[in-house]
Amino acid sequence: MDELERIRARKMQELLRRKTQASGRSMPDSPIKMTDSDFESLIQEYPLMVVDCWATWCGPCRMLSPVIDELARDYAGRVVFGKLDVDENPRTAMNFGIMSVPTLLIIKNGKLIDQIIGVVPRDYIESKLRKHM
Repeated sequence: MDELERIRARKMQELLRRKTQASGRSMPDSPIKMTDSDFESLIQEYPLMVVDCWATWCGPCRMLSPVIDELARDYAGRVVFGKLDVDENPRTAMNFGIMSVPTLLIIKNGKLIDQIIGVVPRDYIESKLRKHM
């Protein structure tokens, strides 16, 4: 039953995303939950993304999470932020060689262009983003 609920929720998110794009509204202003099944379509959909690869048991990931939320609000319309739980989505984590969390993947036009490993100050993340905007 849980799997059906996850599928239903994922489909609803996808429908809402499509409706938002069709109506011409801006990009999301909060991180998008990403999964193995929608990862590729999402990185193709948005020109510049930062994907926070994290795990529920990871203390440093919990420290970085509010920073990611703030950045998503502050960069809305320019950068889309996503969150990928590496324990629930091992295929994507393996594809990108994620060996430690948190890891931030900076993806432009569907291609990995940079990454940040570990907890870093907000200023450092912003300096990396500015290079790719």
